[in-house]
Amino acid sequence: MHSVEVSNDIGAENLNILFLISYSLSLRWLHKNYQQVLALVFAVEEINRDPNLLPNISNLGFYVYNAYHSDERTLESSLRWLSGQSQFIPNYSCWGQDKSVAIIGGATSALSIQMGTLLEIYKFPQISYGPFDSILSDKVQFPSLYQMAQRDSSLHHGMVKLMVHFEWTWVGLVTTDDMRGEEFLWNLKGDMIKHDICLAYTEKLPVSERRHTESQDMFMPRIVQSSVKVIIIHGDTDSLMILRYSQPFLIFLWKVWITTSHWDITMRPQWNDGYSFHGALSFSQMTKEIPGFKSFLRTVNPAKYPEDPLLKDFWFSAFKGLKKMENEDPNECSPNASLEMLPLQFFDMAMSGLSYTIYNAVHAVARALHEMLLVTSERESIRNEEIWVPQPWQLHNFLKKMQFNNSAGDRVFLNDMENSGAHYNILEYLFFLNDTEALVKVGQFIPNSPYGQDFTICNEAIVWGWNEPKVPQAECSDSCGPGFRKTPREGEPVCCFDCSSCPEGEISNQMNMQHCMKCPEDEYPNKERDLCLPKAITFLDIKEPLGMTLACVALFFSVLTALILGVFVKFCDTPIVKANNRTLSYTLLISLTLCFLCSLLFIGRPTAATCLFRQTTFGLVFTVAVSSILAKTILVILAFKVTIPGSSNKIWLQPRVSNCIVVLCSGIQVTLCGIWLGISPPFPDTDTHSQPNKIIIECNEGSVTGFYSVLGYIGFLALGSFTVAFLARSLPDTFNEAKFITFSMLVFCSVWISFLPTYQRTKGKAMVVVEIFSILTSSAGLLGCIFIPKCYVLLLRPNENTQECIRNKPNCKSEKHLT
Repeated sequence: MHSVEVSNDIGAENLNILFLISYSLSLRWLHKNYQQVLALVFAVEEINRDPNLLPNISNLGFYVYNAYHSDERTLESSLRWLSGQSQFIPNYSCWGQDKSVAIIGGATSALSIQMGTLLEIYKFPQISYGPFDSILSDKVQFPSLYQMAQRDSSLHHGMVKLMVHFEWTWVGLVTTDDMRGEEFLWNLKGDMIKHDICLAYTEKLPVSERRHTESQDMFMPRIVQSSVKVIIIHGDTDSLMILRYSQPFLIFLWKVWITTSHWDITMRPQWNDGYSFHGALSFSQMTKEIPGFKSFLRTVNPAKYPEDPLLKDFWFSAFKGLKKMENEDPNECSPNASLEMLPLQFFDMAMSGLSYTIYNAVHAVARALHEMLLVTSERESIRNEEIWVPQPWQLHNFLKKMQFNNSAGDRVFLNDMENSGAHYNILEYLFFLNDTEALVKVGQFIPNSPYGQDFTICNEAIVWGWNEPKVPQAECSDSCGPGFRKTPREGEPVCCFDCSSCPEGEISNQMNMQHCMKCPEDEYPNKERDLCLPKAITFLDIKEPLGMTLACVALFFSVLTALILGVFVKFCDTPIVKANNRTLSYTLLISLTLCFLCSLLFIGRPTAATCLFRQTTFGLVFTVAVSSILAKTILVILAFKVTIPGSSNKIWLQPRVSNCIVVLCSGIQVTLCGIWLGISPPFPDTDTHSQPNKIIIECNEGSVTGFYSVLGYIGFLALGSFTVAFLARSLPDTFNEAKFITFSMLVFCSVWISFLPTYQRTKGKAMVVVEIFSILTSSAGLLGCIFIPKCYVLLLRPNENTQECIRNKPNCKSEKHLT
């Protein structure tokens, strides 16, 4: 145990106001922590020079005790200090007039708890300068303990932002096995889940057991065997010394370490064991530079503070690499030696976070004592003129309310409720081949700043591991490229997945997409399924070969039908034309001509007009045609019935009867079409689903019931015509065309019966082609079966077109054969 004492005078009496600081100096390679002692000395000297602070105290004194990195030794040091000797005697102190009003200690939470449990009995104010711990904020358990460090409540956010920036999704965690480590683990995992980042493993270091060489066997094999490249380290220098003792096992692992400033990564037991942590990224709390501190460090040497044995021990260890030499003369060292000459491993001229907190803690206690002395001295001077001796418990009321601006301009609070969150510099640790090292700022994290300004990092400034020319990959599974989606593996973390191709009709245009997305209706996926391409607009165009062919066929048959009509008009007075009702023949031929022509309405880009008229026109002209055939068939039957001698039903053979049949049947169809158009008429529509890469422009029939009613009515008339013609097929053949009508209607019905299922199975342009083909085929069947035989007689067998041949057709054919 080491101590340094400086006496102080209050008025005419001597009084020591004591500060206790626990720090790590038990190991030679931890002598870098001596900066904390120098920060304490600098703060005390600065206070003693200030005439406005503690004016009645000539000098402020302090004692320094070593914590030895041990809970037991920390408790032992506290007991020795309380009694003033090596043997602790309860409620007894041999300090005499030396009075201690506050204790600055606790580089770690464990040390603060060990000291706080004992010091709370005597109501000594304890100011912890270690990392902020929410457990120490429990005023029920630790009412006399104050924390100077800023909260690390946003540290996990910064680390997750760093992982998101570099797309690291598979990381390991090493933390301490205490409530502070559990709190950090809980917050970190919660934030990682939001960004689909997974912890491959979590290793917890015991904080109460510090046999490092034994503890390393607990978790180091798992880290060595793991393929995880990015490891988060959360803890302090004390608890994480195990990583330094484990250096030989890590030298070939080439990990990327993400650490906090509470672990001084430059401290290590061997000179050249920094290679394993080359490229480590550390979140260091932002602190402003204390004016005059570096100048003070440049003047520090054993000759300046000969009463400090720790400085002598540190000086020889740092400059000569020797063990403590009690009889060594300090003047033996070079007179030009300075702390500024030491490498980063032994000393850092920049004030560390712990030293900055100690500096603030000293000023906080001094200011609180100053206010207490002002208040108490006024009250005591009224009562008597005796010298007043302050008691430690009296300082609490002033410490609770303490807030001030330090010399660097930062606002300092001792109230945990007003303690603000820390801001962070992101530093990279570099260990060069010439065994030199450096900490280089590569970014920063400022919580609660506007989005985009809270986290910044310079990728170009970062130097990765020795064999890592680019950002290391930290993924459980290979990334899924565009055109694929992530498929979770059963029973494994969300970061472990397989890649599967996007379903039909969907794409993914980014890396590692959870779900594929559908293309807009006017677009379709490309072959790789990573891009949506515009669909081609298609319809039965007259310019394409199929459309042109169908149009030519329709025009050909319409012209042919018109020619046949002309032949019938020319031979209108011949027996064969007159025998089959000229008016119905003309009506049928005209309607067939229109049937052929109405198919042209189905060719070309559908418009509102063509959609409105093509089905209704088709329905009406076919109804007229089938009605004419029905009327012809009925007249054939009536002709044989009413021509029986003595029959009084010849009135049914008048032309107006057949006309009435056609008008009546067509009128019903007109009514059906009118209802259809009135309720839900056809309209132009687009079909984006039938073909994946095309948009089909088509006519939506509107009311499906209306469409099939019109079609069904035509079928009903056709079935009636077929039935009547079939019954009349056996009548004498003299004036009878029932056989031709029967065969024509058989063709007609076969075509349209085949049309229905085919029409239902096809989509888009094929539906139009099927309907046009059915129109042309059925119309050509009627034309060919009914009129071609008659034209054959009219044009090629004129001698058969006589009354005698018609009445005695077999004999007429025989005579012609003989001729």
